[in-house]
Amino acid sequence: MQADAYSGYNDLYLAGRSPRPARSALCWSHARRKFFELADIAGNVRKNKPAHDISRVALEAVKRFGAIFDIEREINGMDADTRLTLPQERSRPLVEELHTWLLEERAQMSKHNSVAKAIDYLMPPKGDRWDAFIAFLDDGRICLTNNAAERALRGTALGRKSWHFAGSGRGGERAAFMYTLIVNCKLNDIDPQARMADVLTRIPDITVSRLPELLPWNWKRPSMKPSRPRDSGPRRMLTFPFSLSRTKITSQAVCNQPSCA
Repeated sequence: MQADAYSGYNDLYLAGRSPRPARSALCWSHARRKFFELADIAGNVRKNKPAHDISRVALEAVKRFGAIFDIEREINGMDADTRLTLPQERSRPLVEELHTWLLEERAQMSKHNSVAKAIDYLMPPKGDRWDAFIAFLDDGRICLTNNAAERALRGTALGRKSWHFAGSGRGGERAAFMYTLIVNCKLNDIDPQARMADVLTRIPDITVSRLPELLPWNWKRPSMKPSRPRDSGPRRMLTFPFSLSRTKITSQAVCNQPSCA
């Protein structure tokens, strides 16, 4: 599971979780953001602070993060094996140098230092997050960031004030179900409304062995067929109890797309 270090996810990683614990892969964008804020010259100017009043350590950290992100941008779009090999060769040395350097700098700071707090997000004094941050080095399927998931949820975050309450627990479950259907279609670059209309039309007549054909990563848009003559019998009409007509659906990048980092 790739996410930020929100404590609400911690129970998913417990060893005793059934059927098994989730593996944590933490997001480097969230870690880098804290150093960005401390090295933001333009931001200081907007806040009427001296432009030179920035953290030397934070600025150096941003540069080191940047070198790692540059490699990630190069390998986006490549297969998992390639994404595993190149980070091992090029990213791992940079990551190990960053780790050593941050530990050295942290040892010279008080716990109230702003940069110390940014470092503690990566390596908290009590706990061990570093292994989760470097999970991408050992698994080519893992991206450096969870930006794709963040973008997928942006529409929900922007609209949540409009639908602040789901009405009931069942309403919340239905909403989560619909979000899952729509986002999985977007991740596979297919039109959610077209797929759901097709699946609901075909599923009553399809055999169990062919159900995998309807999964988002297997589904293919049906070819256009000649319309039936008017006298050929009743046509099947599909009516939805909800409307997606006002929802603008666009495909989103996933971890194998250039915009992931």
